[in-house]
Amino acid sequence: MSAPNPFAAEPAPTQRWLSIVGIGEDGVDGLGRGARDLIENAEIVFGGARHLAFAAPLIRGVAKPWPSPFSLAPGEVMALRGRSVCVLASGDPFFYGVGTTLIDHVPPEETWVIPAPSAFSLAAARLGWPLPETTCLSLHGRALDRIRPHLHPGARILALTSDADGPAALASLLSDTGFGRSHLTVLEALGGDRERKHTADARSFNVTDIAALNTVAVEVAAAPHARILAYAPGLDDDLFDHDGQITKREIRAITLSSLRPQYGELLWDVGAGSGSVGIEWLLAHASLRAIAIEADAARAARAVRNAAAFGVPHLDVMEGCVPQALADLLPPDAIFVGGGGSGDGVFEACVAALKPGGRLVANSVTLETESELIARHAALGGTLARISISRADAVGGKTGWRPAMPVTQWSWEKV
Repeated sequence: MSAPNPFAAEPAPTQRWLSIVGIGEDGVDGLGRGARDLIENAEIVFGGARHLAFAAPLIRGVAKPWPSPFSLAPGEVMALRGRSVCVLASGDPFFYGVGTTLIDHVPPEETWVIPAPSAFSLAAARLGWPLPETTCLSLHGRALDRIRPHLHPGARILALTSDADGPAALASLLSDTGFGRSHLTVLEALGGDRERKHTADARSFNVTDIAALNTVAVEVAAAPHARILAYAPGLDDDLFDHDGQITKREIRAITLSSLRPQYGELLWDVGAGSGSVGIEWLLAHASLRAIAIEADAARAARAVRNAAAFGVPHLDVMEGCVPQALADLLPPDAIFVGGGGSGDGVFEACVAALKPGGRLVANSVTLETESELIARHAALGGTLARISISRADAVGGKTGWRPAMPVTQWSWEKV
């Protein structure tokens, strides 16, 4: 005897008015009885044109395509709260899907969610790749640069693209950054009758007639000159475009350690210069956010370019003078004040804006700024350190130690 269907009698009870059903390229043939019942019993069914076409044999209520722009969609769904509403999603609604958008507006206890296999699961099944050992990225509607931090020899990446041109654009980016030897597999319309697979190396990629719905699998291989972004903080200065206004790599590594990035936090990088500290803050974890404040227009533009080159194009670069430019920003969890960010009223504004429990780290190479840091330390506490770095260099016909300018660092936590 088959198990009873928990959705048949009451597919969307009062407290669970919204159902989210994942549907694949195999359409209604791939849906279980519970998912079918939710679609059939819904008064209103939302979805993309493709999803609504797939589900058309089951839809008895009103079929509503998503509005344009899609940002209006949550409002349209919430306006129907309490009625029987079904939303159709691609595969797993919570793996870069519409579920992640709607759940910000609807409590989980008001929803039924029935996922289908995601494109990532289907791609991994076709390739025999263990998902826990594979990086899964969505580049759909996002900058391709976001793949850059994940480009390490031997890594495996599954990436959703935006359209038919996405695989070629990705192959071009890989070739331009020293990863042209990487092997690409383009998987189209996974799970449906039109499923296809193409393979090529990035440097010789010439695949055409690719379906708009595709996933690209990348087996990363690197040339000797490849731009590999190490996982540890303190990336090589030469990886950054800069005019000398940059926190040097050893000092930067210590600075990131002092800032102690934690999940979901926001950093102000005050006097950002090349943007190196904000960039490495963002590289520490995908949940982190950063605002780089820089008065010089050329340096601000350079920080934007650097952010893209490091795969963190979401660095928010603000051109403006401090402390005035800080007035309307979101309160930070951490603040870094570099040598170019100090000035009258800056520390007062930063101390006032910092959230309780937040960290402020300031570096100085001049006696004038050092004296201010010493005064702040005397007034507020925290820790004060002097950091000295020497590098081996030619001295006549021999080798000796050439010291860099020492850096004074003040670290303080707000209580």
